Amino acid sequence: MSDLERILANNKAAEELLASLKEELKTIRNEQVQQKIVQLQAENETLRKQVDSCLKKLVALEVAHGKVQIPVPTPDEVRAGGPVTVKIEPVAPPPVAPVAKTEPAAQPAKAQQNENKPPKEKKPKKEKPAGEAKPAAGAPSEEPPIDVGRLDMRVGRIVEVSRHPDADSLYVEKIDCGEPNPRTVISGLVKFVPIEQMQNRMVVALCNLKPAKMRGILSEAMVMCASTPDKVEILAPPEGSVPGDLVHVEGYPRVPDAVMNPKKKIFETVAPDLKTNGELVACYKDGTFVVPGKGPVKAQTLKNVQVK
Repeated sequence: MSDLERILANNKAAEELLASLKEELKTIRNEQVQQKIVQLQAENETLRKQVDSCLKKLVALEVAHGKVQIPVPTPDEVRAGGPVTVKIEPVAPPPVAPVAKTEPAAQPAKAQQNENKPPKEKKPKKEKPAGEAKPAAGAPSEEPPIDVGRLDMRVGRIVEVSRHPDADSLYVEKIDCGEPNPRTVISGLVKFVPIEQMQNRMVVALCNLKPAKMRGILSEAMVMCASTPDKVEILAPPEGSVPGDLVHVEGYPRVPDAVMNPKKKIFETVAPDLKTNGELVACYKDGTFVVPGKGPVKAQTLKNVQVK
């Protein structure tokens, strides 16, 4: 064999060896990639289970504290593009560890005495008629919608009024709302209503705002007024009203909070829809303020303006 033939043969053998090594390297790489994929899939599945478990615990804690859960559609339902059906499943609150009760030492002796006594005949339980089923204990009551029905508005009479000692624009009033003691109310009406017109005046008072200090004096209610930047008029209850009469709004059940929670912003949500109409009657949307059996609540001259 000549030198050229030997070189060509060696070159061919080297190429075959190189091709074989490339194939083996490719096989090894594919095996390693597949192993890594399997490993990552297993890790992802473990993490997904941990996330699901944490989400369930979070939902259970929120439900136990009365937070409403809003279900969302699954990714498959969103991709399908059709109507989404959301299934709401009740989530059980986290289990509460039972509290061990300590029993007095004389309990075994008492139990022994009870065993020696003849058994008493059990009286048959009376069956309750249908429709008197007792509501489940601890069932949360549904919160009313946020509307004017959550406001506790009552007729009041200003029995005492004076200027605020630390604020020229404020009155300090004592208002009889039909309760054992009058409420102290701070109102910024000095520039709009003379003090002589405040004394013994009948008003509508919003009584379930959270009491707040105004220049050092605690205000326990708010006098409802028809208001513009240039003019303010105190809303007038109908003739025949007396302190303590409840003010209703037609079309909205009266279910006032004891004290409105400032965090829920109930009054702030309702306020934009409180206005007088073209007949001077105070309204919430299309419902008029009325004292049942006595008539509507009105402003004196201000039509179609904000009530606050």
